[in-house]
Amino acid sequence: MSAVKPLKINTVLITGASSGIGLQLAQDYLALGWHVIACGRSQERLDALALNELVGATLLIFDISQRDQVQQAGQDLAELLAKTDCQLDLVVLNAGSCEYVDDAKAFDDMLFERVVHTNLIAMGYCLGAFLPLMPRGSRIGLMSSSAIYLPFPRAEAYGASKAGVQYLASSLSLDLAKNDIGVSLICPGFVATPLTAKNDFSMPMQVSVQTASKAIRNGLKGGKREIHFPRRFTYLLKLMSFLPAFVWQKMIANDTQAKPLKDKSL
Repeated sequence: MSAVKPLKINTVLITGASSGIGLQLAQDYLALGWHVIACGRSQERLDALALNELVGATLLIFDISQRDQVQQAGQDLAELLAKTDCQLDLVVLNAGSCEYVDDAKAFDDMLFERVVHTNLIAMGYCLGAFLPLMPRGSRIGLMSSSAIYLPFPRAEAYGASKAGVQYLASSLSLDLAKNDIGVSLICPGFVATPLTAKNDFSMPMQVSVQTASKAIRNGLKGGKREIHFPRRFTYLLKLMSFLPAFVWQKMIANDTQAKPLKDKSL
């Protein structure tokens, strides 16, 4: 009588899993029975989440902006996968940051460097550490933004970094095809997270992290090359990009000017 093979448990690695979209994705994949490797830079924060929201997740602590830490995380992950006889089925490079250029004339080059380093260069660190561990048939999701469809005021650093991610994903999808590794570009609109809570302008058609997680998971499961949502917002931006520049420039400028922040203590 042949031995019964154990059921395969899928494994997903998620960066930026301590808050926002990353945390919701980690929770939802755990609920689906996946082995979740939740990554973040704060040991204290992830340890606290492991007691409640992320019970059962494997924690991997590193700062994506520090190449040596990412390389060490890759080595630790390789050992973990070997010990548990698991394979890395899905990687979601979600971690990132956002800062705005308030005065383009007095361009803040250090701000620009910080944002591009975190959103793009650090993604390269993660690709170098994790891609070699991914088998045929796996998939990787790269977090970009709907800001790539049209330029926004004050988003010189953020938009440029996310446009870089778009090109990176497109090129990777060509080169990884021979390895049978899928690549998905993720382009959210406004999502209610601690990061967007800092924005001082209106955020039309904002969605919850639950809605974002569902859209991303469905897109990854379906092998989508581009996952964008909410569709009514992203299709509007795409449509506006076909208009004469002076039209969409005026529309966007009027809607994204900084608004006075309300005193939340009242």
